[in-house]
Amino acid sequence: MNIKNIEILKKGGVGVIPTDTIYGLACCAFSKEVVVRVFKLKERDENKPLIIIISDISDLEKFGIKTSLKQAEFIKKYWPGKVTVIFEVSKEFEYLDKGLGLAIRLPDNEKIREFLKQTGPLATSSANIQGLPPAKNITEAKKYFGPPTGRVNDGVGFYEDGGELESLPSTLVKINGDKIEILRQGIVRLE
Repeated sequence: MNIKNIEILKKGGVGVIPTDTIYGLACCAFSKEVVVRVFKLKERDENKPLIIIISDISDLEKFGIKTSLKQAEFIKKYWPGKVTVIFEVSKEFEYLDKGLGLAIRLPDNEKIREFLKQTGPLATSSANIQGLPPAKNITEAKKYFGPPTGRVNDGVGFYEDGGELESLPSTLVKINGDKIEILRQGIVRLE
């Protein structure tokens, strides 16, 4: 992935990137201001959290997450993969979790994980305006968000082309004690 695009994300910009499921509108997970901008770009309901994608399980520490034994067993089985796990986090990250827990995924795509090693954890949401179908390609994404600005502080700074992507979203789970609750059945079928 393009070095200039990495810099746009690191400096607080927004980009559209291919993930291991669909195209995502992405920004630095540690910048509240740019996360707010993603919500505005998507016209997204303020109570719907974003999904954080990480490059390695060790990135959980950056959010102060200590996994329970059940969580550790689960993520060892399903990560890297197309399963998003919700973790409890401190109030410091409330702008990401909206009080519902922090949704995190370790993508099952080595190229994306390498990109994330350079950018750090990214807050993502499907590349579309809320209520409309997710973009399957860059042309569709540009219809939603306009041409790339090439800038950090407004609009979508860049589009990273990953070809045609059409998939169900990730499966979303929450683990409470020994109970695994499936909140959204996505591409990975869990019993």
